[in-house]
Formats: sequence, structure tokens, C-alpha cells
Amino acid sequence: MLPIKPHLWFDQDAKQAAEFYASFMPGSTVNYANHFPMPGGECEVVEFTIAGQQFFGISAGHKLGINPSISFMINFDPSRDPDATQHIDEIWNKLIENGKIMMPLDSYPFSKRYGWVEDKHGVSWQLILTNPAGEERPVITPSLMFTQPVAGKADEAVDFYCSIFKDSKRGTTAPRPEDMGPDKAGTLMFADFHIDDTWLAAMDSAHQHGFNFNDAVSLLIPCETQEEIDYYWSALSAGGEAGQCGWLKDKYGVSWQVASTVMFDALKNGSPEQIERVTQTFMTMKKVDIETLQRAYDGG
Repeated sequence: MLPIKPHLWFDQDAKQAAEFYASFMPGSTVNYANHFPMPGGECEVVEFTIAGQQFFGISAGHKLGINPSISFMINFDPSRDPDATQHIDEIWNKLIENGKIMMPLDSYPFSKRYGWVEDKHGVSWQLILTNPAGEERPVITPSLMFTQPVAGKADEAVDFYCSIFKDSKRGTTAPRPEDMGPDKAGTLMFADFHIDDTWLAAMDSAHQHGFNFNDAVSLLIPCETQEEIDYYWSALSAGGEAGQCGWLKDKYGVSWQVASTVMFDALKNGSPEQIERVTQTFMTMKKVDIETLQRAYDGG
């Protein structure tokens, strides 16, 4: 299995956003960018890496609206970086430029240095000075916030995801010890879990945020075999909603893409003619058919 890639749907400027993110952390780069035709114009795609975590971005209009229901935690670990406090401040200052502060960078009961910001491209980041004790975590962790109508279901969702993915495990689990406003005792303040060689985090919030999970941030599963595609498509869409082009919503409303590595090989290495054939074929599919995609790539 390959690691899960967060997929960001920008209205425009996906490559510009990727270049911005790749500029301020070690282990970050823009891997490739390309275009493919679609009804009404061209679609820009870009694969990029931030501190070792691969992302995929797309500029395709439609204004889906990235929101904080899926944010990205940046872990600053003093045991790995003696200048972690300085670096958290430096990256915070870059992210808040033309952005929106959701929680100020300050000391909190759970961390000596933490802040939550929505950057100028609409992507949300949680910067946290971590406790070096315990199991090591990656620098970037996608974080799912379960709000109305699925507030209170984060713990159940973690179990659901761990039941689907092989070699899964739960990490930290921090339930609320008592009612805290609209958030009830036992709901998750924070939990993290490991699936498909990827750490994710989850939390509940019963406050009225005005947003829920949507397609603007999805979790992309790159599959190398049809067996993998069939399995994840069936398991994740159970109780949810199957969509077009490998997209689905699970029963909690989280968007996933069960994708083929053939598609991404074409976008990265294919000729304009190959990319056009593959993408036109892809757009006719619901569940992805690898053999059909490969024939389109090969020109058959």
C-alpha cells in the first residue's frame, strides 16, 4: 500500500499555493505540475510534498470552499528540533499573512505553544509544540473535526477506519472527562490513529461552526491493483455515497478518492495526448477500472 495523500481542491492557483507551502519547511518541494482538458477549459494539477507528507492539489473552479473540517497539524518536536519554538513562530508568521487566526499562537493546557490559522489560500493549519515523550509522529498530520451533524462520532469513526485499513492502530485518545458546553463527556478532545502508513487525527466539536466535511479536502488512496480499488470502494462507501471518478463520501461525510496509480503516472510522465485520453476515460467512471485506464494510457 502507498500512503494516503490529502487532496486540496482550489478554485484557482493550486500551483501557486503548492509553491508557497514548499518554501517554508525542510523536506518540502513541488514534485510536478500539469494540466488536462475538461469541459469549459483546462484543469491544473500539482503534486507537492511538505515536510515529507505528499499532497495533491487541483485548480478546477466550482468554488467548493476549503474549510477547517479537515486541517493539518504541524508538529514541532523539541527532541528532534532544538529550535522548535523559534521555528513554530517563523512558520506561523508566514501562514498568518493575509490569513485568518482561528486560535492565537499561545500557551494552552495541552501545549506550551499552539495556534490555529487559516492561510491566504483557505487551508487550515494547527501548529503545535509537541511533548517529545511517547511514540514519534510525523511533522504533518491531517486532522478531521467531527461537527454537526456528526459531532460526537469521532471515536466511532476512528474505529471504523481502523477496521478497514490493514496494519492500523490507535495512538493517543483523549476523551472529555466531563461536559464542556455543548461537548459532552466522553467525546473526543483529540485522538490520533495510523492507517495505510499514514497518521491521522480526529476530534469532536458540537459548537455551531457553520461548516462540515466537503469535497474541497479529500483523502486520496493511491491503489496499485484492482483488488485494492474494489475493496476500499466497497468498504468506505458502505452507508455513505458513491460518486464519480473514484470519489465517495463515507457514512460520516468525509470525502475519499479511491484512485489508480495509472492516473498519476499519466499526469506526471504522459504526453499531452496520453493525458487527454486517460482523463477523458477517467471522467466516464464511477469506481475506477485500472485495465480500462491502462488501455487508454497505452493508446489501445
